[in-house]
Formats: sequence, structure tokens, C-alpha cells
Amino acid sequence: MLAIIGGSGFTRLPELHITDRRIVRTPYGLTSSPILSGKLGSHEIVFLARHGFGHTVAPHEINYRANIWALHAIGAENIIAVSSVTAINEALENGGLVMPHDLIDYTFGRHATFFEGQEKPVVHTDFLEPYSAELRRNLLRHAQSYDTPVYDRAVYGCLQGPRWPTRAEIRRYRNDGVDVLGMTGMPEAILARELGMAYAHFCGIVGMRCIGEGSETVCATESGLTIAKIRQLLVDL
Repeated sequence: MLAIIGGSGFTRLPELHITDRRIVRTPYGLTSSPILSGKLGSHEIVFLARHGFGHTVAPHEINYRANIWALHAIGAENIIAVSSVTAINEALENGGLVMPHDLIDYTFGRHATFFEGQEKPVVHTDFLEPYSAELRRNLLRHAQSYDTPVYDRAVYGCLQGPRWPTRAEIRRYRNDGVDVLGMTGMPEAILARELGMAYAHFCGIVGMRCIGEGSETVCATESGLTIAKIRQLLVDL
């Protein structure tokens, strides 16, 4: 079963023909939203609104463990996470689509593992490649078949939020090799890995932060238009 976790601009799916809406109770509390089941294009999918249907849950307050556990509990095997990002690599085009191949986690204080507590075993999860190679390959091949360009080499930097970074922090992220910044990609990816679920991240670039000598240029695009590109690709999967 395919699961889609949506962020800003993706909480409403007019193309999704809903057949079921359920609240899944988990050992970690409630999910961000009820889970919708239905048909998107030719696929039976489940959809979870990461920030809630009214965008009421901030990135650092999301119950990531409940969200991933619930999707696994109802039988989801593959997760496509959709989110908006800001680019700090000027080689990336504002309004473009990007599928990161690697990530750096700058978050703190989030519950980032299912393996904690004395009753749980000590488990060290291999996370050298944070995203599913097969799921990424299938999505990129599908985008190519629709002549939709997607940046397939980018490092995603996951910020704690809810604030955006300072100039000095952006310089640091660039020095670290980060290309795009977001606030929700972790611990989603590692939690999915711990449960054996394939996870890929599909992002829409909705802003550029370009720092020059003594100044900063911030270019923004309409997030709804960018995310709509991803939505159309998923409908036609």
C-alpha cells in the first residue's frame, strides 16, 4: 500500500476519491490528522496531513512516531513525503521540483526512534542511504516520462523550526553541503526505516535565499502552484 504524507499546500486532494476516514490510535498518541483512504489516479492510497487539515501543528510539534506507526499499522509499505522547501543552492531553480538523495538533521528534542526505553532492545539502524533507492528511481522515471524535470541530487537540511535561519546559519548550511532547507523531513525518514518502510521525499522549491555582500535576497514563488506539479504526477502514477 502507498501512503502519502502531505505538508503545506497538500492538505486537500481534490483528485482523491475518499472511501474511508479513520482515526488510528497508537502507543505514541494521536496522529496529526485522521487517515484518509481512497483512490488517487489508478492507485489505492492512504493520505495523512502532516500539519493537520487546518495546518494547526507546527513542525517541531508533529507527533512523527504516531504518524509513521499508524501508517505501518494499517499496512502501508511505501511512503511518499511531500513538502515545500527553501533552496540555498543558487543552481536550483525557484519553483522547481527536487527529490533529495541525502540529508543532514539539525533538529533536536524530537522523538527520533521507536527503540527507546528499558523495555526496548538497543538497535543501531543503518541510515547511510536515508531514502529508498527503488522508490526514488520509480518516481524519477515516472516524472521523466511526463517530461517533468526533477533535481535528483540535493542534500536536504532539516531545521528544528518554527523560525527560519540567520545569515550566519545559512552560510554554515552551505558549508555543510546543504542545498534545500525544510522542517519536517526528520525524523520521518528514520522512523520509516526502523519499521522497514520505503521512504522518498518529493519537494517543491517555494523560495530562494541568496546571500550577497552585506545583503540578502529572498525570492518566493506560489507554493500552491509548485506543489500542484507534484500532485499531478502522483495522480498519474
